[in-house]
Amino acid sequence: MIFFLVVAAIFSTASLVAAHYIWAVPERQATRALGHRMRELKAHARGRMRSSPELLRREHRGAFAFLGDLVAWVGLLRRLQELIEQANLRYRAADVFSASVLLAVLVFGALALAGAGNWMTGLILAAIAGCGPLVYILRARQRRLRKFERQLPDAIDLFTRSMRAGHNLHSGLETIAAETADPVQMEFRKLMEELALGSQVEPALHGLGRRVPLIDLKFFITSLILQRQTGANMVAVLENLAALVRERLDLAEKLKAHTAQQRFSAWLLCAIPVVVGLGFYLVKPEYERMLWTDPTASKWLTGGIVLEIVGILIIRRIARVRV
Repeated sequence: MIFFLVVAAIFSTASLVAAHYIWAVPERQATRALGHRMRELKAHARGRMRSSPELLRREHRGAFAFLGDLVAWVGLLRRLQELIEQANLRYRAADVFSASVLLAVLVFGALALAGAGNWMTGLILAAIAGCGPLVYILRARQRRLRKFERQLPDAIDLFTRSMRAGHNLHSGLETIAAETADPVQMEFRKLMEELALGSQVEPALHGLGRRVPLIDLKFFITSLILQRQTGANMVAVLENLAALVRERLDLAEKLKAHTAQQRFSAWLLCAIPVVVGLGFYLVKPEYERMLWTDPTASKWLTGGIVLEIVGILIIRRIARVRV
């Protein structure tokens, strides 16, 4: 028993240290660099002005600060609605939030009535179940953005060919809305509908950037706005942008292919505890039943679930390669 306690303590400490170095240390270094830069700017400003204002605005929380926190929490619903719209789903943020809470309450109540484990284990499992709708929305959003990103270079090439043929900006955007496939066609059709209803070009383009938060699309939008404001010839810039996007996508696919074995090993390592647990439950159910009937075993089960989730998050952060 002492040996297992020591092993669990060592594994927990190693997991916490790894999580600290992956999440906390880079953020702390960025905060330290930002603070150093702000101090330099403040010292430079003091050299020019005796009474220089504060570069950082400090918030003084009053007696009713909790009302501001409530408004900020409602802002999370607005952010959730933006994610739903970016995923092109016909849900409402309030309905998704209510469904998540209801699902978590049902799972927690079912576990409590069945007497499966302690309240901490039930709370963790209920939280995991409640995150199900959000995970589905994020996955749908990610798939749609990836598809849009793959189609974007062809859309930019189509726009540049239209501009070389002598068409104006409005005609080039209309060509993208007519000749491409979804989801690019859908978003540019929305853009053209806004322009047809009397919207200005720049606000409509910024709205497109909010609906599709891709950095490459923001570069394209910035080029269009500069071309409209200055009259410069941005065809060469857009051609280079399309080539750059294609090269970046090719590099991402090559990295994905070269790291396939390592990612498979990582996810296999994460799946081993779940597969072994299900196997023991099918072969010897009485062994597994102790995990939610005995109080001490329930605590160990809760700790194992927490460490498994932490390990999955750490491996996901390490295995994710962004180009």
